[in-house]
Formats: sequence, structure tokens, C-alpha cells
Amino acid sequence: MNKIIPVIMCGGAGTRVWPASRETMPKQFIPLLGKLSTFQETLLRLDREIFAEPAIVTNHDYRFLVQEQMKEIGVSGDIVLEPERRDSAAAVAVGCELASQRATDAIVAVFAADHAVRNVEAFRDLCRKAGAAAAQGYVVTLGIKPTHPATGYGYIRPGALVVPEAGVAKVEAFVEKPDLETAERYIAEGYLWNSGNFFFRADVMRSELQEYQPEIAAAAEEAFARAERDLGFLALDREAFSRAPKISIDYAVMERTRHAAVIPADIGWSDVGNWHAVWELSERDQRGNSVRGQGVVMDGQNVHIRSDDCLTTVLGVDDVIVVTTDDAVLVLGAQHGDKVKQLVDDLKRRKLKEAQEHRRVYRPWGHYQSIDNGERHQVKRIVVKPGHKLSLQKHYHRAEHWIVVRGAAEVTRDNEVLMIHENESIYLPMGSVHRLVNPGKIDLELIEVQTGSYLGEDDIVRIEDLYHRA
Repeated sequence: MNKIIPVIMCGGAGTRVWPASRETMPKQFIPLLGKLSTFQETLLRLDREIFAEPAIVTNHDYRFLVQEQMKEIGVSGDIVLEPERRDSAAAVAVGCELASQRATDAIVAVFAADHAVRNVEAFRDLCRKAGAAAAQGYVVTLGIKPTHPATGYGYIRPGALVVPEAGVAKVEAFVEKPDLETAERYIAEGYLWNSGNFFFRADVMRSELQEYQPEIAAAAEEAFARAERDLGFLALDREAFSRAPKISIDYAVMERTRHAAVIPADIGWSDVGNWHAVWELSERDQRGNSVRGQGVVMDGQNVHIRSDDCLTTVLGVDDVIVVTTDDAVLVLGAQHGDKVKQLVDDLKRRKLKEAQEHRRVYRPWGHYQSIDNGERHQVKRIVVKPGHKLSLQKHYHRAEHWIVVRGAAEVTRDNEVLMIHENESIYLPMGSVHRLVNPGKIDLELIEVQTGSYLGEDDIVRIEDLYHRA
């Protein structure tokens, strides 16, 4: 069997683990469980004896996050940019187009970027079996053996074996998320959880999409054919891609195809779908308490604390989750994890920026973080990675003062270029054309003090930009 081409979908926002996960830095890029993000862990599970180089399907806003996190773990692959979110069916269709460029009968595996797997060797063994079944024309999903009557997952009813030596069975039915009583019955009858991971031949899935969702198939084919390379990314054509209906691959194909098959998986899988799932996957003490960062629990049990920025304490309370960031705090009853999305939706309606934005904002050149805000001033901490540069720009409503605290800065100010070292500063008058470059080998850190009548990020006039934002 040829190597499987993995397609990793990582364009979602992950609002159920707010406030750690937000639109500007969603959960797949956050080290929720260990030192690496779930996106990085997903890539590292893909043994190169089984898998070819991955294709990552993400959106324009996350492209540099994807690139940076792949670089950190030494993984290369194609990064495909969706111009807008159209759900998983369109992403799968694009994955088929990309895989077909390598071979029309290429075997494709579709994985989410935010899932966790504890038993990696068992996962890889199942991938071999699922890939072999896919080579025979089946569209194979990993059906997770339930550990409890979950009401947050869809279920699969397996039928007769179609590849007995691999344990692959025909899918008799996909069923929606059940109530508790129905979930208990499903488990007793041998149903499996739908993991949302699929294996198929590219030509088989293309044929199914053309039969059941011809609009998606046509939009993906045209968007891929008209895609352009930009800074190493493959940017799909916006106009063509926007014509794809917004629908999941489950509804679009899996619940209708005659080729659906399932292989039971007992691999310690979780979709890390809410904070209760994070607690379940975390190391806990004898009282069931889990603390990440600066936290103390006293006279409580089954408590999860995540606090990287300040000391968080819980006293005399059981079954609670407390997540503390530098600008938001969540106190959550452990059984109400799925309601966090409703909370975030309410925060958005209230137009609270904390619903979607972190105080630390990532850019392709590094990041900045707001330290202090006033009516006519703002203070930021800016970090620029070695060799990177900000855009050549100017502002109509603010002046800036930069103080270098680490490294060296090459600063363009109108017609002059200056080197600013640690403990030195430079003033940038309102309207001056300026640029910041880190020419060194270490991170450049500086404090920026802005003063003026308007301090919004949209008061940036980019004249020239390395990242094509001008």
C-alpha cells in the first residue's frame, strides 16, 4: 500500500475551552494538555513509515501560526488556505484535489487538529488497517469504543464485517447525538462514537462528492485549480470557494454513501471538546484535583485549575473548573462544559472583545501585548523574532516612542536608518514613515508608548509589507 496522505483540518475556533481558546488563538494551537499543542501532537502521531507529508487546511488568519508550529517540531508539508470557513465537506473536497495531484487513487486520511490520542501505537496500527480497507474502495471511519454514555457525540451502528482480517465492518447507520437513556442503550447494543476521522481513496471520495454534493465538488475543483502560491502557502480562489455550501462531511457524504465502513478504535481518544474533557485527560491527585500553572486547591475534590498568569485558589468547592487568564476568568460547574459556547455567544452579543481576542496578539513577525490603556495613551510590549521586520507604515492620529529592553533594533524613520540598542529609545512623530527590523540572532523586545487622539489598530497605513498585507 502506498503511503497515506494525511489532511489535517485546523481552521476552527474552539469556543468551548474559552477563555484559553479564542478566535485569535484557538485551542488546536494551545498546549492544553502538555508542552505541545494538539495540532503539533497530531502531526507527530503521523509515522513517516505510514504517512506521506501532511496537507494542512486552515484559514488565512492562522497561516503563520501553522507554519511556526510545524517548524518548531521539524515537520514540513503543504499549507492550504481557505478564504472563508465552509465547514468540513469543502475542506475534504480540497484535500481530495490536492491528493489527486500526487496520484488519482491516493489514499487520504482526514484528521482534526484538536483531538488527543493516548495510545499512539494502537492508533498507528488502526491507520494501517483503515488505509488498506480504503484502498479497496471503502470510506472508513474510526469508531471509538465508548467509555461512558456520552450525549455530546454522534454514534455509529456497525454491521457485518467487510474486511474481517482488519475488523472493518459495514456502517449500518450514523445517528445524531442522543439523550442519556438512548446513549446507554446504544452502548449496550455495541454502537461506537463517531470520531470524525476518515480514510478513503481520493477518486472514491471525489466520486461521492460529485454524486451527493456536486456544488461542493465543483467549487473545490475550481478553487484549487485557480489557487495561487503566496509566501509558501497555497491560497484557494475566494470567488470559487465561496460557492461551496456550508455543510459537514458527515451530512454531505458519510450518512449517504454506500461505501461507509467503520473500524472499532480503543486508542484513548478524546476530541478535547470542553474543560471537563481537559480535566479528564490531565494528571490528577488522589482527590481528583488537577492544577496547571499557579493554583492551590484546599478542601475540594475534582477541581481543575488553569492559571498561567496569577495565583488562583479554590477553597471548599467540589466539581468546579477555574480558568484564569490575564484578562478573563471562567468559573464553571464541571457538568456544564458544553454551555461555554453559549456563554461566548452571549459575550459576543455584548460586544466584549475578550470573547474573541487575547490580550497577546500574534503576528507573522512575533507578537505584541497591551500593558496599559488610557484615553489618549497605550503601552505595549512588542517581541520581534530574529530576522523579521514589521511593515513600512505611518499613522495619522498617533505618535510612538520605542524603548529597547532586549536585543537590537534597526529603525527606519523617514529618510534615516538608525540602530537602537538595549536601554536606548527613539521617538516617531505622528505621520512619520517608519519600520522596525530585528537584525540580530535573539528576540527583540521593546516597550512602545503610543499617544494621540485615536489609537486603534486600523490607524496603520502600510506602504510596504513582507507578508503581503499592504
